[in-house]
Amino acid sequence: MLTIPGTPSGRFCDRGSRRQFLRIGGLAALGTAGPGLTLADVLRAEQATGSAASQKAVIMIYLPGGPPHQDMVDLKPDAPSEVRGEFSPIATNVPGIEVCELMPRIAGMMDKFAVIRSLVGATGDHYSFQCLTGRSHQRQPPGGHPEFGSVVAKLKGAARPAAPPYVGLSPRMQHRPYNSGKPGYLGPSCTPFQPNGDGAGDLVLSGLTLDRLGDRGGLVRALDSFNRTADRTGMMDGMDAFQQQAFGVLTSSALAEALDVSKEPQSVRDEYGYGTEKHQGDGAPRLMQQFLAARRLVEAGVRCVTLSYSFWDYHGNNFANCRENIPQLDQGVSALVNDIHRRGLDKDVTVIVWGEFGRTPKINKDAGRDHWPNVTCALLAGGGLRTGQVIGSTDRVAGEVKDRPVRFEEVHATLYHRLGVDHLSTVNDLSGRPQYITDHHAPLPELV
Repeated sequence: MLTIPGTPSGRFCDRGSRRQFLRIGGLAALGTAGPGLTLADVLRAEQATGSAASQKAVIMIYLPGGPPHQDMVDLKPDAPSEVRGEFSPIATNVPGIEVCELMPRIAGMMDKFAVIRSLVGATGDHYSFQCLTGRSHQRQPPGGHPEFGSVVAKLKGAARPAAPPYVGLSPRMQHRPYNSGKPGYLGPSCTPFQPNGDGAGDLVLSGLTLDRLGDRGGLVRALDSFNRTADRTGMMDGMDAFQQQAFGVLTSSALAEALDVSKEPQSVRDEYGYGTEKHQGDGAPRLMQQFLAARRLVEAGVRCVTLSYSFWDYHGNNFANCRENIPQLDQGVSALVNDIHRRGLDKDVTVIVWGEFGRTPKINKDAGRDHWPNVTCALLAGGGLRTGQVIGSTDRVAGEVKDRPVRFEEVHATLYHRLGVDHLSTVNDLSGRPQYITDHHAPLPELV
């Protein structure tokens, strides 16, 4: 973290204390704390790639732990009692499509959603990696596969000078593989800005503006001093135009404004709901206001926003947990998609909701469902996709794909397509070798 102190007298010209300071961009995270975002790196990447002015964006909602697909969007009311569970399907506003009774809001606007019931290729591991990269964690190139948002940052750069291309809203979770923010072999310049992590304080000006700092010469000297220290530690190559531009980005307050959901009308905040900041299990909080923050961020120019919602590893008390979690997810997701349509963003902003795998057809002795990588589900909306449909189907117990298996890579290819990124694009790994971003998997023709 870069700290710019006040004048030697201990007071700024407006009588602000030297304890008031400006902190810039996660630079310390490039040291022993591991990779972190510097806005200068983002800006450097923007210039190198020649970013377009497109406002296309993706909001990816990750459900840590693996949601029970057969209790949400693929109910089997005619299955044996040890499989079908306690919930009933309800009709949606699209004839022939049914979802869980705990999802009435989404049911009432199913024409704005597409459901994938036949997602295959999960590894069975508890991690966000496959959702965020579209790949297995096995046999990775040196440095590791980058996340979707990191690839977007590399290939598209920033859409607007004051907004990083990739923002990760997920908090730090107890089960570390649930956590995100890894640029892989693309390096620190493609790391997401994470306001709930090391970057939380990077948006704070402590009531000061550049004009109020007054002593510009002292500011330059402070930056030069930091530059020399950073050079010795190897954190950065030196102060240049990118650092100066990054300074301007942070002082614009655009990102802080986007994250401040209190600026929304109370009626909009109420529509999204609130939930709780308490972490659920070893996963994420059940916090719906992050959906609203995601919408504000894409409007501010962020190309990819990822977030994590609650905890879905229900080896026991599956149905009680579902009754607590699914209705609030239904509220938050439906509010987000309604808001996107209301604000005319439905052709540009794609929303996806999914987890790392599904759950076992058979209910266990603890009234839970165990890990089931054979098939899982995904829910998509917006982005100009062909919605109001179901892709794929499963057998009578929702245990195996019956028709149209869909792979994680195909979903990622679809998301890239909606951002105007060719699914056959390559990015270079640490050795300079080009790597295909989707291994030749094409976008889903049913959606695009």
